[in-house]
Amino acid sequence: MSASASTPETKSPASSRIPKIPFWAQIVAGLALGVLLGWLARSQDVSWLKETLGQVGDIFVQLLKLAVAPLVFFAILVSITNLRKVNNAARLAAQTLVWFMITSLIAVGIGLAIGLLTNPGAGTGLTPQDGELPKREGTWIDFLTGIIPSDVITPFTELNVLQIVFMAAVAGVAALKLGDRAKPILALSESVLELLQKALWWVIRLAPIGTVGLIGFAIADYGWELIGKYATFTADVYIGSALVMFGVYPLLLATVAKVNPVQFFKGAWPAIQLAFVSRSSVGTMPVTQKVTERLGVPKEYASFAVPFGATTKMDGCAAIYPALAAIFIAQIFDVQLGIQDYLLIAFVSVVGSAATAGLTGATVMLTLTLSTLGLPLEGVGLLMAIDPILDMMRTATNVAGQAVTPVIVAARENILDRDAYNSASSSPIEDREPALAA
Repeated sequence: MSASASTPETKSPASSRIPKIPFWAQIVAGLALGVLLGWLARSQDVSWLKETLGQVGDIFVQLLKLAVAPLVFFAILVSITNLRKVNNAARLAAQTLVWFMITSLIAVGIGLAIGLLTNPGAGTGLTPQDGELPKREGTWIDFLTGIIPSDVITPFTELNVLQIVFMAAVAGVAALKLGDRAKPILALSESVLELLQKALWWVIRLAPIGTVGLIGFAIADYGWELIGKYATFTADVYIGSALVMFGVYPLLLATVAKVNPVQFFKGAWPAIQLAFVSRSSVGTMPVTQKVTERLGVPKEYASFAVPFGATTKMDGCAAIYPALAAIFIAQIFDVQLGIQDYLLIAFVSVVGSAATAGLTGATVMLTLTLSTLGLPLEGVGLLMAIDPILDMMRTATNVAGQAVTPVIVAARENILDRDAYNSASSSPIEDREPALAA
């Protein structure tokens, strides 16, 4: 008898490991557990559970926001300087902006059409007395004058993303003009950006836990009864966003970019699902950039288009939502809107979308729309209670659009790696990126 035959069979360490749960499954489990705990906290009046869920969700959002200011600054700065590595950089930047505007116009048109067809403010039982003035308002004067900061510190301490983008853009253009003399600064900026993205990856890994808190607190605090009052409006936002995400974007991909839309969603899904949970385009930005590159967009161009889009490209928050919200609020306050008002909504959506700045919520954009139309700002208070539920779908639509546009532009400019696009898989980013395996 051979020695090998008498030796007991042993399992390798790899075969005895506990199977790794896919990230998407962790997110789904977090959603389910959050709904269950939220329902339990509300139905049984468990105050400590509601408070705990709220704190867990707040901590997750705060961790995301902690990286927002420096991440935006260095991402925009590096992205602008990376354009020097791309042929026809000015043409690419112009095409990106044009397609941002085109898709925004389509999105706001869909929002207006759905609002006019469904009359979301009718039959809700809500009255003007239910509204209250928002804590933050947006006006065109504030928007235009607020782009330029009064100092270099305040935008970071007050998280004024629009001013941070302005400073980063100026610094990036200046670095391009300096040429070789700016190389040490650019090398440092790239290292800091990698450091920030690495830290943000760790926060992203906490998304399933954050999901439990955010969803659970929403259910515990608002309850199904409140959601019922806004049923038509909520359905309108979700249907409008779904039409843009799964109707308009695939149509553009198939006809303009001439690529398979299914492949896009396979490759981009990790970013879309994270956006749904985190409600932050900026917080999702590292994942969005990775999936965009995975879809065959050159890294040099993706590193410009995605950060630029994360702060200005908001089809959900700045197009569909304000269009529907304006109609909803006008109906509650019994104000008749005319053709000129709908044209103004479209104008505000295209030009003022940077006011949302990639952060959770779209209050500033909504107040900007209402003030332009002359509608009562108290109407914002009517929608604040339901906002977190709406913001999940809005942000998912935002991020999908932020990935679609670079694919379209890259395809039109013949710089899209179609082999990489056609082989893109739906596997989570962490399964393919060493940064997440650490």
